[in-house]
Amino acid sequence: MLSPQAPLAERLRPQTLDQLVGQKHLTGKGSVLRTAIEQGKVPSMILWGPPGTGKTTIAGIIAGTLQSPFYTLSAISAGVKEVREAIAGAKEQSKAILFIDEIHRFNKGQQDALLGAVEKGIVTLIGATTENPSFEVNSALLSRCQVYVLKPLNEDDLVQLLHHALSTDEVLKKEKITLKETGALIRISGGDARKLLNLLEVVCNAAGKGAVITDELVMEIAQQRVALYDKKGEQHYDIISAFIKCIRGSDPNAAVYWLARMIEGGEDVKFIARRLLILASEDIGNANPNALLLANACFEAVNKIGYPESTLILSQCATYLASSPKSNSATVAIGAAQAAVRNHGDLAVPLHIRNAPTRLMKDLDYGKGYQYSHSYENNFSQQEYLPSEIAGTKFYDPGKNAREDELRKFLRALWGEKYGY
Repeated sequence: MLSPQAPLAERLRPQTLDQLVGQKHLTGKGSVLRTAIEQGKVPSMILWGPPGTGKTTIAGIIAGTLQSPFYTLSAISAGVKEVREAIAGAKEQSKAILFIDEIHRFNKGQQDALLGAVEKGIVTLIGATTENPSFEVNSALLSRCQVYVLKPLNEDDLVQLLHHALSTDEVLKKEKITLKETGALIRISGGDARKLLNLLEVVCNAAGKGAVITDELVMEIAQQRVALYDKKGEQHYDIISAFIKCIRGSDPNAAVYWLARMIEGGEDVKFIARRLLILASEDIGNANPNALLLANACFEAVNKIGYPESTLILSQCATYLASSPKSNSATVAIGAAQAAVRNHGDLAVPLHIRNAPTRLMKDLDYGKGYQYSHSYENNFSQQEYLPSEIAGTKFYDPGKNAREDELRKFLRALWGEKYGY
């Protein structure tokens, strides 16, 4: 039993799947992960989801349910030596589970040290990450793991947690505190259950016995006690939002300020670089194609160099993107095209642009009538490439900027009035 001095989130950590709030798609009756646990056939896995959604808790529940030896490492502090020591210990026992928190922070060498043990079944690996494992976990290790995606807790889940804490925790229930309003607690915690419970504890300790918790009271206490930047909580999302929006709004001064806020708060520089790479296509696109090249070079450089030198690269990229012409025409185009696919289903590929590698396909007129563009003047032939049901639909509308105005004129010269360029 945990000491009353332990943080509230630790005192209330669920010990069984039935006690876990949220993630019913993974842990509810008949779900894939619950079934695997009940059958004692748990695969190596990556638990991917936002902070405070239950990744560490699920790993502990799995180990407890299976009564397996449980080794736990944090990728922030552990190196190859610690990984090898854990694997050596696991060899002496059967069905050991190795839990690695923030596995996305492991470099290639550290991940490679895990690979053999996972392949040979020496350990069942459970990795927890807030980042897309496709980017951060090497393909060999990822291919040997199931990836389970945890969903953010909704407001009902969070309110349930608050009431559960006040009514069941041995320390808090003696305080006879009334929970009148929950909005501020939920907003400040940013959907992070761990942060929510620890914030509740701060408020209860400050308010005292018999207090009535209101949004006003929470804000007053939080402003005095809550850290300026929590890279796993609401500030993480608010500040990256501000950073992206001021780059989109072409303000390099604001961009470098919010960049500095994230860096000083300990934000993962690879996370920042990845967001810049997305923004280069989403908000600049064909208004300045060089933006994507620079953002990609920034991402590669940051991954090679790391903190703190990569802050210079991030500053160069952020100020360049903020100072660049903007266009979201590529973003709008793919959105419109995906909507057409959903609305019209699997439309047939026109026969004249189908591939015809066999005699039978040629006999069925696959490829018949196709006009090879390079055989025509200006390397262009005006033919239909879309299914007949949506022929002539314009998905890409060049933005109103110098670079895309050139594209618009070029397309108009080719297609005339067909697409309304």
